[in-house]
Amino acid sequence: MEFRKQAEKYRNDCAHFLRDLIAIPSESAEEGNVALRILEEMRKLGFDKAWSDEYGNVIGQIGTGPTRIVYDGHIDTVGVGNLQNWPHDPFKGKVENGVIWGRGAADNKAATATQVYGAKLFKELAGKDLDQFSVFVVGSVQEEDCDGLGLRYALEKSIGNVDFVCMGECTDLQIYRGHRGRMEINVVARGRSCHGSAPERGDNAIYKMNRLIADIEKLNDSLQSDPFLGKGTCAVTHISCETPSVCAVPDGCRIHIDRRLTHGEDKALAVRQIEELPSFDRESMKVEILTYDRPSYKGKVLVTEKYFPTWVLPEEHPLVQAGARAAEGVLGRKANISKWTFSTNGVSSMGQLGIPSIGFGPAREEDTHSIQDNVRIDDLVTSVAFYAALPGAVLQTSGRKK
Repeated sequence: MEFRKQAEKYRNDCAHFLRDLIAIPSESAEEGNVALRILEEMRKLGFDKAWSDEYGNVIGQIGTGPTRIVYDGHIDTVGVGNLQNWPHDPFKGKVENGVIWGRGAADNKAATATQVYGAKLFKELAGKDLDQFSVFVVGSVQEEDCDGLGLRYALEKSIGNVDFVCMGECTDLQIYRGHRGRMEINVVARGRSCHGSAPERGDNAIYKMNRLIADIEKLNDSLQSDPFLGKGTCAVTHISCETPSVCAVPDGCRIHIDRRLTHGEDKALAVRQIEELPSFDRESMKVEILTYDRPSYKGKVLVTEKYFPTWVLPEEHPLVQAGARAAEGVLGRKANISKWTFSTNGVSSMGQLGIPSIGFGPAREEDTHSIQDNVRIDDLVTSVAFYAALPGAVLQTSGRKK
């Protein structure tokens, strides 16, 4: 519990830093101001190097050793919706009964705050082990818009040769080792317009799509399952039509499908399953996988297909075991090992690049993207301790120590 004891001295500083981050709105592609605040804190705390890369990710480095670990927390947030629904000002970072409230408190600015202070504490306590590591804290951009995009740029272009990644997405102080993948899919149906007073003259694209929607609902019930990751899912989440007038039969209809992919499912399978549904008409319907091309706040564009692969790191992997060892040391009990329900930047680090990845962070997944966005200050302290302890645990479990 030594790391937990030492982390206590940063309780107030870390909480104050997080409240500063919450006070700066930073929806996807608008993270510039919060990036500057993070750089300021890294430099104040004596990081060996701190910079923002060409895409806008914030990167801080501690040490120059051969084992290269990346801590990732995304610094963008979703919007706040209707302000009247919030019990607290979403940008005030209100503290109440040892809990910090506000947009990004859980998802995912608490990760950045604790990783910055955790790396600082690691530098203080590492001793000769400091020479074994290069620890990078990445505040990645545009995760909410496009999972993994910012982190992948940092891993490939800005850092390179990364051995391990630990993400700070909400785990409620558990070790997470994977999650389902996902896709953003559109289906477009073409019809034939005519006057609404004589619908038999046309071919109503909405009616055609309605039959497909019913089949997609049935498809969801039959998708395969995995003992660890759970079941694949598909859900129609948006529908729109093209019509000359509200007095005309629509000649176009479009739906959006949120597809979650369990182990053994991939892009080709997901597309084929839709195209093989009884109501899918290959002559008048088309499946589209969406692409993302929104510029970052620095103006750089990375055109990306919105397919985010499933990934799982085996429980016996040295990184999972190192995470469990570090977590047990700061929690004073055995750490639970589990998975996320939602998707994270792990789709790039592990899913696309094959870099062993785990997650550990404060806050609960259930509170993300909600007006209950919050984090316990006690859990901030525990997370600081974890990030300080993880490199040493990696040495003990991976056999890398020289």
